[in-house]
Amino acid sequence: MCRHGTPDGESHPESQQRIKAIWQELESAGVTQRCSVFGAEEVDDKYVSAVHTRKHVDLIRNVSSKLFNSRRKRIAARFNSIYLNEGSSESAFLAAGGVLQLTEKVANGEINSGVAIVRPPGHHAEPDQAMGFCLFNNIAIAANFLLNDRTDLGINKILIVDWDVHHGNGTQKMFWNDPRVLFFSVHRFEFGGFYPAGDDGSHTMTGEGLGAGFNINIPWEHGLCGDADYLSAWDHILIPVAESYNPDIVLISGGFDAAIGDPLGGCCVTPRGYSIMTKKLMRFAQGKIMMALEGGYNLNSLSKSVLACVETLLGETSNLEKVDEQPFESTWRVICKVRRELSTFWPVLAAHLPEKLLVGKGKPHILEDVTLPLSKLNIDKESETRAAHLNDSSRNEPTLLPDRIVSSSIMWRSHLSKVDIWYGTYGSNIWKPRFLCYIQGGQADGMQIPCSGSEDKTLPKDVLWKVVPHQLFFGRSHSKTWGKGGVAFLHPERNDATKTYMCMYRITLEQFNDVLCQENCLKEEMGFPLFDLSALDFVIQNKYILWWRLRYAIQDGWYSNVVYLGNENGFPILTMTCMPKDIEQFKSGQLPLHPPSKDYWHTLSRGLVEGKQLSEEEAVDYLTNATLPIAE
Repeated sequence: MCRHGTPDGESHPESQQRIKAIWQELESAGVTQRCSVFGAEEVDDKYVSAVHTRKHVDLIRNVSSKLFNSRRKRIAARFNSIYLNEGSSESAFLAAGGVLQLTEKVANGEINSGVAIVRPPGHHAEPDQAMGFCLFNNIAIAANFLLNDRTDLGINKILIVDWDVHHGNGTQKMFWNDPRVLFFSVHRFEFGGFYPAGDDGSHTMTGEGLGAGFNINIPWEHGLCGDADYLSAWDHILIPVAESYNPDIVLISGGFDAAIGDPLGGCCVTPRGYSIMTKKLMRFAQGKIMMALEGGYNLNSLSKSVLACVETLLGETSNLEKVDEQPFESTWRVICKVRRELSTFWPVLAAHLPEKLLVGKGKPHILEDVTLPLSKLNIDKESETRAAHLNDSSRNEPTLLPDRIVSSSIMWRSHLSKVDIWYGTYGSNIWKPRFLCYIQGGQADGMQIPCSGSEDKTLPKDVLWKVVPHQLFFGRSHSKTWGKGGVAFLHPERNDATKTYMCMYRITLEQFNDVLCQENCLKEEMGFPLFDLSALDFVIQNKYILWWRLRYAIQDGWYSNVVYLGNENGFPILTMTCMPKDIEQFKSGQLPLHPPSKDYWHTLSRGLVEGKQLSEEEAVDYLTNATLPIAE
């Protein structure tokens, strides 16, 4: 299976190094000596044809032959995220055969459980096409084999658990109407924007006909989900449903691209998390579990996560039922939606979850979310450059990748338009006519250039004033909007000895993104949000955000730090200011502290006076104090 590769040896995340790294990790830990080791044999065509069309099976069987040398690349290009070479045919049939053989051995009791270290992966492959690095749907071939070819083994109910970070679209379609398979997929969804995109991974996709209710999707709204999020889905959806279903065998589509540090997944599951998930599944089907490798592209986290699962199946773990962190609030939203959707099929999900469970604030691991969409990983010079970047572990800073845009503007805007926040302003935006330029476009008195405005030009739902314990100061020496002079910044750290007047506008999170874009002078079309729900969860927990998601995209922006200032009437208060490192540069003189221009000063004063916060004399004193050095 190491012979399957890109046509000309280009680098690619789904490489032979994946299964080599796993095997080396298992050997180093000594677990291979405690297991039965089987070599894979090619699967018979008839078993593949039971889930794939004859045309597709024939294509994969023959595509590596010399007859296809001149058109192999063109054939691969017809599919979504697929490459083919002289070793692809044999590898595909070996991968499917290995999974089928191992599944049969577990089902007939020859071994207790098993892990199939195979490639190419399978769960994206649909009946008539390869996609997402997958040529044949390995796990579906094995499940169908048990149900229809080895009926003597008494396997009548199969639980397939797909924990790959991407939705198992192919497996879902193959068992959409079949109640003999309970398919459970937990995946990063982002409202249809994350690969493989579309609605297939939605929680509303529950199966049809006799299979209604036997398809369960847990669609994460964002990346950074970790152990606590996954285990919440286990405890409050998967485990109670599996207990009701009582499967005869458990098949795991073991993708490890939700592992911490994975370049395609952007989630934070640890080896311990995978171990706990595996252990929770061992209570079913007398421990008959077969896990087949799917995704996973960080060789270190991939190999260590597989090792953790194998050690768990060997009974080497104990007391692994809990984790210290809390899930994201968005995780509870998803769990509640899924339970409501499926409660008519599974009464166990109709029970109301105690309120004390629904208070997670999320304590995610901190990492740069530089995930790449699979749909863009076609084999060309551009993808070669990207893949080389992924494999270069010496790089600490991400590169701006233009095809990170994994969701359409319509998708994220529609969702974030339903979320209200308070945008706390302390600079020129405290004067309402100036702020409305960011919403409706145009320019107010004193501004030298107009604003483009928000895509949603709806006026703020409410306006409030608030005093916050953060120092106001003026920095920089020139801005495009106001010309010569400093502009307002807020010290991100609280200081009870100071106070700043803040005008708060209740707007949508969609509009807040448009304001962020304009404040940071971004010109490009926003195909993705700068600040989404995962960022909101994170900033509420950590008080400010150092642009873990798009820090590199607006690294030259002056207002690239979002600060959480509590909530008002149930809505979070967000403001934006400079980065903490900028504070030190302002103090040292590397960045200039500078009084505002006459027009900027006048705008601030008008905002304070017309907002009935200060008299004109008091406004002068307040603004004069803000021109003093930054307090230590």
